[in-house]
Amino acid sequence: MKTLLPKGNRRRSRASKPHGPRHQSLKAAFTLDPAREEFSVRGFCHSFGVTQDSFTRLSGFSPRAVAHWASGKIPRNSAQKQLNELVRLFAALSELVEAQAIGQWLKRANSAFDGSTPLQVIERGETDRIWRMIWELQSGNAG
Repeated sequence: MKTLLPKGNRRRSRASKPHGPRHQSLKAAFTLDPAREEFSVRGFCHSFGVTQDSFTRLSGFSPRAVAHWASGKIPRNSAQKQLNELVRLFAALSELVEAQAIGQWLKRANSAFDGSTPLQVIERGETDRIWRMIWELQSGNAG
């Protein structure tokens, strides 16, 4: 498989564990537990270098819903599962590349995704392709 992340930002992660301490701390920072009210669209966007518009596209929710969440409202239970998956995906990506670089990476066309950007891949519901890329890079199988 072709290199999927910018060369300057790649880390050698063969020895790192996908659920290491950094992964856990980022995931915990955006836990969607309504009782704890910790999820923050602004915090997520800031941590991963993503614009609110890109977050809207990534999440698949309406701009209005995302704007409500950005203003401090807590997502309903039905939205929490999908947002938890997005948090989990970005926490795993941050094991491979600096978290702040992810936002720019999402917008770059990538030959490994047939010229699509990772953002387009996620929008189409093909996050399994991103997860496969993560697995291949972590296991050292990427070419």
